[in-house]
Amino acid sequence: MKTYTTKSAEIERHWKLVDADGATLGRLATRVATLLRGKHKPSFSPHLDTGDPVVVVNAAKVKVTGNKLQAKLYIRHSGYPGGLRKETLERLLSRRPEEVVRRAVRGMLPQNRLGEKMIRKLHVYAGAEHPHAAQKPQQLGGSAPQPPTDTDKGSVPQPVAGAEPPRPPRSRK
Repeated sequence: MKTYTTKSAEIERHWKLVDADGATLGRLATRVATLLRGKHKPSFSPHLDTGDPVVVVNAAKVKVTGNKLQAKLYIRHSGYPGGLRKETLERLLSRRPEEVVRRAVRGMLPQNRLGEKMIRKLHVYAGAEHPHAAQKPQQLGGSAPQPPTDTDKGSVPQPVAGAEPPRPPRSRK
């Protein structure tokens, strides 16, 4: 049997929607980078862009831990003498929250032409509204724990009718 390789024509893309409200910046960026690269798919291939387009909403409500709001610096240079510009995370988050999420995700993608192609599929918005409703993005669960839907049963899994009961774990000797 030969090794299967994914062809460009066989790649299926499904839009994903991620809510950044209350999510930690780094954990959110790792999750989004995985979706953009396509590592969640069995057809993942490192030399192809097999990932899905991702829409991130509520980027302004992302949180960070520790003293990063004041200590983390975003540095850029205009190319002219004396053109070094430094900006704290707090200032950039208040001015352009989409850029904070975009830069965090960009750092987790390949630093080449393939990474540039992947980052173009990322759409970040500061608020809850986005113009991609026509693409019908699939909502992904947030990083915050979701409350149980049925309060009288709690979070205990209920057996399915006709299903085999789960086996106890095997003891290792």
